Amino acid sequence: MGSGDTIRQNNRNAVSQNTYDAIVIGSGISGGWAAKELCENGLKTLVLERGRMVKHLTDYPTATMNPWDFQHHGRLPAEFRDQNPIISKCYALDEGTRHFFVKDREHPYIQEKPFDWIRGYQVGGKSLIWARQTQRWSDYEFNAPARDGFAVDWPIRYKDLAPWYSYVEKFAGISGNADGIEHLPDGEFLPPFELNCVEKHIQKTVSERYADRQVIIGRCAHLTQPAPIHLEQGRGQCQARHLCYRGCPFGGYYNSNSTTLPWAERTGNLTIRPHSVVHSLIYDERLNKATGVRVIDAETKQVLSFFAKVIFINAACLNTNLLLLNSVSHRFPDGFGNDHGLLGRYIAFHLYRGSAGARIEGFLDSYYYGRRPTQAFMPAFRNIKKQHMDFLRGYMLTFSASRKGWRQGSGEEGLGAGWKEGISEAGEWVISSGMQGETIPKYENHVRLSKDHTDEWGIPQLITSIGYDENDEKMLKDVLVQQAEILERAGCKDIHTNDSHQAPGLDIHEMGGVRMGRDPKTSLLNEWNQFHTCPNVFVTDGACMASTGNQNPSLTFMALTARAANHAVSELKKQNL
Repeated sequence: MGSGDTIRQNNRNAVSQNTYDAIVIGSGISGGWAAKELCENGLKTLVLERGRMVKHLTDYPTATMNPWDFQHHGRLPAEFRDQNPIISKCYALDEGTRHFFVKDREHPYIQEKPFDWIRGYQVGGKSLIWARQTQRWSDYEFNAPARDGFAVDWPIRYKDLAPWYSYVEKFAGISGNADGIEHLPDGEFLPPFELNCVEKHIQKTVSERYADRQVIIGRCAHLTQPAPIHLEQGRGQCQARHLCYRGCPFGGYYNSNSTTLPWAERTGNLTIRPHSVVHSLIYDERLNKATGVRVIDAETKQVLSFFAKVIFINAACLNTNLLLLNSVSHRFPDGFGNDHGLLGRYIAFHLYRGSAGARIEGFLDSYYYGRRPTQAFMPAFRNIKKQHMDFLRGYMLTFSASRKGWRQGSGEEGLGAGWKEGISEAGEWVISSGMQGETIPKYENHVRLSKDHTDEWGIPQLITSIGYDENDEKMLKDVLVQQAEILERAGCKDIHTNDSHQAPGLDIHEMGGVRMGRDPKTSLLNEWNQFHTCPNVFVTDGACMASTGNQNPSLTFMALTARAANHAVSELKKQNL
């Protein structure tokens, strides 16, 4: 064999060694589901994760630590906050969880408009640090763009996703009540957590005073009573510690690390490659399909290529947009699938700015047990069946009630026995309320690649140009009025409302940029989450969303992913991919 033959043979061997049936980019909530479904269906699947390996149990270093075990008793030191002004705003970040967050300097981006980008680069992604709220969408969400005249019509309806909601709920484990709310469909529920006495009082007041509103316990991905499938996964009952963001040693809540990824691994078909920064897709002009991905090893900076028949992109919304924008070829000079300039456009998010608080007298003979990992919810009540407000779409409200020591929250400092008693005794009941509102996808809200700045892997930095609009401000105004009114009617005192003025992004629910739709001229993905222009590439994370609804999106990501992955398997068997 001559030297040329040897080189060609070595190249063929390298390609063969790096070839799989399927590649999944990202290992978080949606990537884990893609891996599980593909592996269970017999596909040799490579999961590429840009961050480090995190194994369930093994890599939760702070999961069982007490407050006094931490150098700063759980608080973030001033130096850390100064160096990380963006992530330090996140509700889930403290001294015990900071190892699961991307530090501000580790992956820079350019904020053309203020945007707080919260990321988790590790196996499991943000499934380790999410808030675990899980609500189904209804046809009020899937019909909304067509009905209200914004965005593009969804190519699916609730009936298309309903069986897949059930499928993922049974496996993940979702606690909640069957509440019989038409625009918040019931699911496959484990026993619910319980509202406390003050929350029940608000629930009763709302039921008596409002015909269009209902207070329910939040539906969440926690095992209140593990079913056999959860025990088979090696998971146990939620202990209501609410230390979930450290990683749960009981497996009490859903994350990729304790559920979908181990389930995929046990098939023998899974390969996980951490420290793998995906640079771009490889597009074959002759075959008119994607054949693989280019990867930069995060540690060595070595450039590698991996190949597969089908590719799932689940890098989380903005990183998925970044990857596709950087995937240029002769066929796609402006980014993968970007024939009509839509890629990176119509980014939307959830509006979280409005909150309220109050105190309520009485109920001093009652307390509560544990740290319940969910709260009370009031599903949307604006613009449900018809447009009756001066803004489009609507919002959910959240409530929680608790008892505070009489010095807690005062900001006052002190020492001694009197101080200790003041912060430890059960004081009066206080109530806090928040919002989660739907924002409208707009062409102007977009991300694009910088022409001048790259990251340490040589990939262009992402520019975020995402902001609020008049619709958001009108919705916020109504939220603040309604929160105060509800608390007043419940008999609360010292009611105060607040606009946090927080930047988009801190909601951590960014969606869009690679939206689904019926028409290839106005969307990038079809009803199965395949590119119109390249059907062997799927996007099933937040980037695929045509609108945001007002419910939490993660359960919908799971259901879309399971549905798309099984469709991909079917199409592969038919040799259509």
